[in-house]
Amino acid sequence: MSAPLASLKILDFSTLLPGPFASLLLADMGADVLRIESPTRLDLLRLLPPHDAGISASHAYLNRNKRSLALDLKQPEALDVVKQLLADYDIVLEQFRPGVMERLGLGYEALKAINPKLIYVSITGYGQTGPYKDRAGHDINYLALAGLASYTGRADSGPLPLGMQVADVAGGSLHGVIGLLAAVIARQQTGQGTHIDVSMTDCAFSLNAMAGAGYLACGEEPAWEEQMLNGGSFYDYYRSRDGRWMSVGSLEPGFMQQMCTALGRPELAAQGLSPKPEQQRALKDALKVEFERHDFVELCEMFAGIDACVEPVLSLGEAVRHPQLQARELVTQVPRGDGTSQAQMACPLKFSEALPAPRHVGAVLGQHTDQVLAELGFSAQRIAELRSSKVIL
Repeated sequence: MSAPLASLKILDFSTLLPGPFASLLLADMGADVLRIESPTRLDLLRLLPPHDAGISASHAYLNRNKRSLALDLKQPEALDVVKQLLADYDIVLEQFRPGVMERLGLGYEALKAINPKLIYVSITGYGQTGPYKDRAGHDINYLALAGLASYTGRADSGPLPLGMQVADVAGGSLHGVIGLLAAVIARQQTGQGTHIDVSMTDCAFSLNAMAGAGYLACGEEPAWEEQMLNGGSFYDYYRSRDGRWMSVGSLEPGFMQQMCTALGRPELAAQGLSPKPEQQRALKDALKVEFERHDFVELCEMFAGIDACVEPVLSLGEAVRHPQLQARELVTQVPRGDGTSQAQMACPLKFSEALPAPRHVGAVLGQHTDQVLAELGFSAQRIAELRSSKVIL
């Protein structure tokens, strides 16, 4: 098939995780993503371990299918290059703190004057306005201020540091892509571009889908292990005899009955829907005992053939080998450029006709600089002059 986003051309000024994950999804769906990278200030993602063949595995994944132009944005000649690129690349993605792009001469208003159809997406921790707009932060801070950490954890030990970056990815990356594509559709209808202000804290706050609705409408403040889905009911993780874990989500009566029957305690099923905290605690205590009677492999076999919403907690290695993930082809081989390939997580979006195969892993810094400038009409001599003056790498 023709890649669904093949008509989009995006200048990506972002680094680290939120912006690059957003542009990865866009590039996987066919968008022409050109990374504008500093030749003097290395993206920390390039240094992040582990490394494969001398390249950060995270960088190779998050920046696949994108080209790299090494450009020193603090030099006036670099600004001229960006302005020329805007004739074709009419979508900008950036992740600097508010005001940085303006100081570089690359803010929305300045670039909009060059191309009125420009779509400009800014992903920041706290947004372009408000008292925290210039404040530093990381994923754990955004989740804390958004209220999510106040009920995600254990009553006896407090909030849990999550193993993946919820505010960065579910907040910044995915909302950034949604906003960008919505702006593309609007531009098709009106011919006008727009500036999209994506705050990771705002978007994390919106993820309080049920708890937030309950608090705002009814004043019910969620707390650790007090709600049905945060450990306040039997919906939880249970340890096996050999120290592994099983996930139990058997909320519906039919699933609950199958789980309890499989464990040899069918009479426990009647307590599953009880709203009384003391009955939920008693049920959890009983289930803990039953799960700890069995080894992990035995529990996996016990629940493999029934629909009880009970599944094993897998390591990443086990997840990669799981038949469901293999059937969905969630691992792909991506060319390195030297005749070898690297295993990476595939684009999770499935179209009725397959997306184009991945083209290459994340590019070496400035790998496509000469190619991009030649496409803009720069002569070999002019490219050499820019390199000599350190405008480009």
